[in-house]
Amino acid sequence: MIHRRSPRTPHGRSSARPRRAFRRLGVATALGALAVFASLTTGTPTAGAVTVPGAPAGWTTVFSDDFAGPAGSAPNGSKWTYDTGPGSNFGTGEIETMTNSTNNVHLDGNGHLNITALGSGSNWTSGRIHTPTAVAGAPAGGKLQVTASIQQPNPANGLGYWPAFWMLGPGQWPENGEIDIMEDVNARSQVAGTIHCGTYPGGVCNEGNGIGSGLRACSGCQTGFHTYSMILDRTNTSNESITFYLDGAAYFTVTEGQVGASTWQAAYDHNLNIIFDLAMGGGFPNGVCGCTSPDGGTTSGGTMSVGYVAAYTTGGGGGTNPPPSGGKAITGYGGLCLDDRSSNSANYNPVQVYTCNGTGAQQWTVVEAGSTLHVLGKCLDVNGGGTANGTLVDIYDCNNTGSQVWIPQSNGSLYNPQSNKCLDDTGWSTTPGTQVEIWDCTGGANQVWHLPS
Repeated sequence: MIHRRSPRTPHGRSSARPRRAFRRLGVATALGALAVFASLTTGTPTAGAVTVPGAPAGWTTVFSDDFAGPAGSAPNGSKWTYDTGPGSNFGTGEIETMTNSTNNVHLDGNGHLNITALGSGSNWTSGRIHTPTAVAGAPAGGKLQVTASIQQPNPANGLGYWPAFWMLGPGQWPENGEIDIMEDVNARSQVAGTIHCGTYPGGVCNEGNGIGSGLRACSGCQTGFHTYSMILDRTNTSNESITFYLDGAAYFTVTEGQVGASTWQAAYDHNLNIIFDLAMGGGFPNGVCGCTSPDGGTTSGGTMSVGYVAAYTTGGGGGTNPPPSGGKAITGYGGLCLDDRSSNSANYNPVQVYTCNGTGAQQWTVVEAGSTLHVLGKCLDVNGGGTANGTLVDIYDCNNTGSQVWIPQSNGSLYNPQSNKCLDDTGWSTTPGTQVEIWDCTGGANQVWHLPS
């Protein structure tokens, strides 16, 4: 999809709004004979409540929702929050106003989440919800599968409708990663799967278009529930991949080799949020119809209905588990250890280099799925979400923002994709008590960190 702004702003920090260019996707040929991934639900569920499928053998459920609740009620507030305001804020050209009204977003009482677009002409309201945190990621050497049962909107005149089921990583778009698992426009009963990564505009990921399947036939997707899924596969460490599925049939794959290891790692080697929304108008539907949508004939009341959503992982965690206990030392330049100053767990407490002493302030744990570093129940964090050389590094409540993503590089550096900088021993210091910072990645010895195994 043409990207929409990040669903959260971290603890009082400025959050740059991602930009998206209008894109045009051609209509691809119908799905051919494709292999079925056995663990994914297939077929067309009934209109009644559908139980969330249990984790396939060898997998673990890390997030799910069956959307149970009274008719007319809001979705579970511990699992979902709203993006509200004019669609023009999202950088996609869409024209609706997103609300938290149950007129636009509600449970139907039969185990479905309904997102409904209401309006006429250029005046529309609709809904967009996302998980409050980045709930799911593929562990290093493992896989992430995210799937939902959805019935696409089926208005009499669907010009301008743009339903989407997608994922977004923390930090600056597009380098933080986006995975569009299901999109259709103009009620064409089609589906597209797309990834976004790298730099905007252009870059190896062709932003703002991304790398996608193009719209493909999705027979019956407006009149019944179908499963839309993706698998992020990190088992081949030299060439990770993302594959898109419709009712268990794979129809499109993108690999790490297509974009390069550093771009891929920054985009997908961490947790992402799950998002559902129903937009009206914008670059994608306009590009497909070659017109301005919606128009005076577009039908009000079209609904995207979701029966369930689930995320599963193999090879370890990937969910929003609490920061792990224990850990080991991270050593850097001059043999000094990365240290939480004075063993203080207060937010914004400085992280420094210090003589290795085995205290809890130096017991770091690497959380692979999020590429985050934990100590004393807090996360290694770029102060204020800064991106400038010399921005200091501290600890803060773990919040899945781009300020807390640290991706180990082959040369030993710890790369923060939000700032495009590396963790740096300030001034090549060998003086205990020097607070660390971020700096342009140089490959220097003061940016080499030895992580616990």
